[in-house]
Amino acid sequence: MRLVIGGASQGKLDYVLRRYGLEEKNVMDGNTGDMVDIDHKVFYAFEAWFKRQLKAGGRPEDAADVLLSSLPELIVICDEVGSGIVPVEPFEREFRERLGRYLIKLAEQSQSVERVFCGIGQKIK
Repeated sequence: MRLVIGGASQGKLDYVLRRYGLEEKNVMDGNTGDMVDIDHKVFYAFEAWFKRQLKAGGRPEDAADVLLSSLPELIVICDEVGSGIVPVEPFEREFRERLGRYLIKLAEQSQSVERVFCGIGQKIK
């Protein structure tokens, strides 16, 4: 697995498609999709999927563990959500905390971790 992080609208998806020679058909969009299948090489907007799972009362960490263990070559793209002002709403604080902790776990398990800023990738791991 590979992890690509960065701020919103920083060109993470375009960067991944170029760098790894992939196409849009290889992307599962976490904003709208619920399941990654074998044709998907990229899990885009992981944070949106995680948030939807959490809002539905699920444990996104468990669902992601199962999914990621079955697709070890998947590239996970996730917006950084922990910077800035701490949200007033309890759900938003819980979401940020849980996603941040899960990303720590993903980073530890990932073959590589890259941060994209202004469309430029920076290798972290």
